[in-house]
Amino acid sequence: MVLFNVSRIETTPFDGQKPGTSGLRKKVKVFVQSHYLHNFVQSTFNALTAEKVRGATLVVSGDGRYFSKEAIQIITKMSAANGVRRVWIGQNGLLSTPAVSAVIRERVGADGSRATGAFILTASHNPGGPHEDFGIKYNMENGGPAPEGITDKIYEYTTTIKEYLIAEDLPEVDITTTGVTNFTGPEGPFDVEVFDSASDYVKLMNYDALHGVAGAYAKRIFVDELGAQESSLLNCTPKEDFGGGHPDPNLTYAKELVACMGLGKSEPQDEPPEFGAAADGDADRNMILGKRFFVTPSDSVAIIAANAVEAIPYFSAGLKGVARSMPTSAALDVVAKHLNLKFFEVPTGWKFFGNLMDAGLCSICGEESFGTGAAKELMAYLVKLQSSLSEVNQIVKGVRSDVSNVVHADEFEYKDPVDGSISSHQGIRYLFEDGSRLIFRLSGTGSEGATIRLYIEQYEKDPSKIGRLSNEALAPLVEVALELSKMQEFTGRSAPTVIT
Repeated sequence: MVLFNVSRIETTPFDGQKPGTSGLRKKVKVFVQSHYLHNFVQSTFNALTAEKVRGATLVVSGDGRYFSKEAIQIITKMSAANGVRRVWIGQNGLLSTPAVSAVIRERVGADGSRATGAFILTASHNPGGPHEDFGIKYNMENGGPAPEGITDKIYEYTTTIKEYLIAEDLPEVDITTTGVTNFTGPEGPFDVEVFDSASDYVKLMNYDALHGVAGAYAKRIFVDELGAQESSLLNCTPKEDFGGGHPDPNLTYAKELVACMGLGKSEPQDEPPEFGAAADGDADRNMILGKRFFVTPSDSVAIIAANAVEAIPYFSAGLKGVARSMPTSAALDVVAKHLNLKFFEVPTGWKFFGNLMDAGLCSICGEESFGTGAAKELMAYLVKLQSSLSEVNQIVKGVRSDVSNVVHADEFEYKDPVDGSISSHQGIRYLFEDGSRLIFRLSGTGSEGATIRLYIEQYEKDPSKIGRLSNEALAPLVEVALELSKMQEFTGRSAPTVIT
């Protein structure tokens, strides 16, 4: 039994450690500064109630990006020093974000222990490597992201922190081999268990991995469990820099899969498969492809909801309700109305879905997250403009007379029906008379700079027009969106960084 001591290390606050919708994301060069990660982890412990720290079981893992191995050792030593009873780590430090949630909710230790939370090391779909992005977020005992009440407390503590606790003499744990390592500190025993990354997740899930953490599950699920050929797996070796690629599953970055499915610029040599899928760095975003066609996340969540009761045994007893993020297509709204289901429109961020699910209000939910580069000044302009519908419609008709009138415009605000919390400034909405929508939202997932996400949606009832190319069908609304927002004037860009 290895003994360890607890040290109190003096520190000073760092600016800008406010968690966004998906935790704290910065460049690696920021995280590797002395005390930077330590300050955030200690502030998280300080923000949690005592029973969620002292004597608790925590999960620590992530998508395997650069600096993850070092971060896991730091968090483990700080957990020991703060009175945590045990830490569970996925083998090689790899656990997708959904897998972490599954471990928190489902896994039971040999001694009957259950996890009360997790530090997840990921910057999701952002690039990885020494000069790219790193991130950390905390998930609660329900498996979902920490609510705003907790993230606000974390940030408050980061602005006043003076010291952190760490067991500096705790030996580094071998995270490549499964097993339990036992230690003893001033408050008693402390254990670290390294477990099979895929075992708990495979129980709940029966693919281009973009060299992200999904690769750790791909062979087990698709080859071993479902009998697919190993040749059907692309980029399924997790790498710290994601193979130099951008681990965002969309038509721009998953080029190899897109070409294979017959959606590239040239026809593939072989007949495309019937089904293709890609996952992002931490495997909580996906892209679904069919032979020569692309299924948007907005459509997929609506399709799942429409067919869930008949096609998915888990939902055979019926759906409690459905939810989507505000920017996500209103296709789900149509399904909810047709099936007479409870419907919720929430801000972007899975913590809002988690609240609804835990309260028994929602069975199926989803969000769509793609975007384009821009600046905060553009959003300030739109906030002012949306207050005058007459001015908005004058601009619209000046661009395209064939586009219907805007009947509602606002800056989206959400009051959580479960905990009563209010989330303001969640994006600008323009709702048209024919059901079309334009959404402008600042992204909270980047590590630096500002990103504006533009969502363009048109509802089409005529079956003969559904097969049109999206760029043709949406062209009038695209013109209106660019003129309405003065996109080029504010950003200098006449085209987006990514189109999906």
